[in-house]
Amino acid sequence: MGAESTVDVLRRETGVRGLTDREFRQLRELIFREAGIYLSDAKKALLLGRLSRRLSMLGLTSYGEYYERVAGGDAQERIHMLDAISTNETHFFREPGQFEFLEKRVLPAWIAAANKGERPRRLRAWSAACSTGEEPYSLAMLLLSMLPPELGFSIEVLGSDISTRVLAAATAGVWPLARAREIPEPHLKRFMLRGVRAQEGRMKAGPELRASVRFERINLRNPVHPAGGPFDLVFCRNVLIYFRQEDKADVVDRLLAHLAPGGLLLLGHAESLLGHPSLRPVGPMVYARTR
Repeated sequence: MGAESTVDVLRRETGVRGLTDREFRQLRELIFREAGIYLSDAKKALLLGRLSRRLSMLGLTSYGEYYERVAGGDAQERIHMLDAISTNETHFFREPGQFEFLEKRVLPAWIAAANKGERPRRLRAWSAACSTGEEPYSLAMLLLSMLPPELGFSIEVLGSDISTRVLAAATAGVWPLARAREIPEPHLKRFMLRGVRAQEGRMKAGPELRASVRFERINLRNPVHPAGGPFDLVFCRNVLIYFRQEDKADVVDRLLAHLAPGGLLLLGHAESLLGHPSLRPVGPMVYARTR
């Protein structure tokens, strides 16, 4: 007897029938309309695996029933659907070359300009699609270290994502202690608290760090973006790869609408905006406005 297929295993475990081609197309189109995430035909198995337990939890036996529910006005379940299909890979100080570029090139110049009165002593940053928060917390650690409040600087970091599930984890600011090895030792000692007793084996963002970071649910497909800008730094890393080529420029234009004069847009290493008329590269996947 051959091994069970993934579909057979999920059907046995959840009681949900397989995903037909028609149901896949319906859900794919809905997900694209809601979030701009395009699922190719090769992602059918991924969608089946991500949503099967949602169907089981709701007592549904087919993806057609589920589509009727999420397309028919159940806004809360649409949020759960996007939570389920979102990919949330991240870690502290990811893309270290960009953090080094900020530390060695960008922030010293901005500090010098602030000391001359040529720019405000307030810096705002936005980490779009921040997942469980490692990126905005990493950014806040760097900014607080180089632009400390005792020298009159004010730091505000916004982390956003489309997934309420990962935003809840980001707001909690608690991680396994094994993740500490991703954080430079000076930052780890200053900003992180080590768990004891019931929290042994875990670490938590300390009060200074948490006071500088806030979180908000934002869909990058929507034209309305967050309050609190404009932002001097906008991180949107390893996000554009999930959008169709023709939609990437629209997402970038929405981000640029919230970028302060002289601000920088930082993308992931797998993404490129060469040819975008409003941007020029100034560092490792770091872009400034051309005008």
